[in-house]
Amino acid sequence: MSDIFVYAQDLVNNWQTILINYVIAFVIFLFFLFLRKIFTRYLFNLFLKMTKKTKTDVDEIFLMAFQRPLRLFIVIFGLYLSLSYLPLSSGYDVISLKIFRSAIIILLAWGTANLSNSTQLWIEWLGKRYNLEIDKILIPFFSKVLKFIIIALTISIVAQEWNYDVNGLIAGLGLGGLAFALAAKDAVGNIFGGIVIITEKPFTLGDWIETPSVEGTVEDITFRSTKIRTFAQSLVTIPNSTLANEPITNWSKMGKRRITFYLGITYDTPREKIETVVKRIREMLETHPEIHQETIFVRFDKFSESSLDIFLYFFTKTTNWGEWLRVKEDCNLKILKILEGENVSIAFPSRSIYLETPIKQET
Repeated sequence: MSDIFVYAQDLVNNWQTILINYVIAFVIFLFFLFLRKIFTRYLFNLFLKMTKKTKTDVDEIFLMAFQRPLRLFIVIFGLYLSLSYLPLSSGYDVISLKIFRSAIIILLAWGTANLSNSTQLWIEWLGKRYNLEIDKILIPFFSKVLKFIIIALTISIVAQEWNYDVNGLIAGLGLGGLAFALAAKDAVGNIFGGIVIITEKPFTLGDWIETPSVEGTVEDITFRSTKIRTFAQSLVTIPNSTLANEPITNWSKMGKRRITFYLGITYDTPREKIETVVKRIREMLETHPEIHQETIFVRFDKFSESSLDIFLYFFTKTTNWGEWLRVKEDCNLKILKILEGENVSIAFPSRSIYLETPIKQET
């Protein structure tokens, strides 16, 4: 009877110990939840205020990139400590340790991937620090390559953590490489097309380009395609393999912008007036501060059906479309003023009809 009593007493004591351990583990987890709340509300804001006082934005970008991973790390670390406090078997301890290590790897990869989203700021910072000139089109492409590398390395490290044979996986991919290459022929072509565009640099982000298939402003370039915003504000996505094999006109690379047209005046304009008008228009263009002085042609060119045509060919210094229209308007108004001053009329399409038999008028 006493043995049963002792056994029951031991059983109660064991249950009490287990219950106390579970309560302590739960308290540990609650403590880290509370710590996470303090970190989110107070510590992180304090660190953020400190980084804003520095001369560079790099530390602030780094802190913002790892904000959410750090918050989640506090919870995962609290859960790991609470599980470690429980009297679990050695097999469960090993599994929990692997889960914890894998979670740390994933959180580090998460923060690094967030940093890759700020690649432009990092590259600009490096360019200013080391006097490097980096094409803007490389920035989004480099960001996507960096993300791909981070994801691939994370999967590989986590797989090794769980004793998975990564070499076998790579060998398996090698055996199926031919079938994969045939299935992904277009995708591989687009990737190489993107590499050709980046290396040859026919355009960069923000450039106004024209191809046989589209005209607009370059917004983004990815592994597969290039996104172009047309002047109608529609977004056109072109595969890189197609774009790399098309003739590309980059209007943003113009050093000057052309204006050319024919000015038709009436046939009853005297020769002296024509010479004066041509001379005054040429002088006006040669003294205009916004007209490029390298190439200016103003010539009486031809006899058209209903006008005497003066040919004008010159360039503006600006390549911006809005500014180009303003300069063109200013030149047109000055030409009208010259014609008004010389009493020369602009011709309009007309036709004279001659009748062989005059019409008799009734008396």
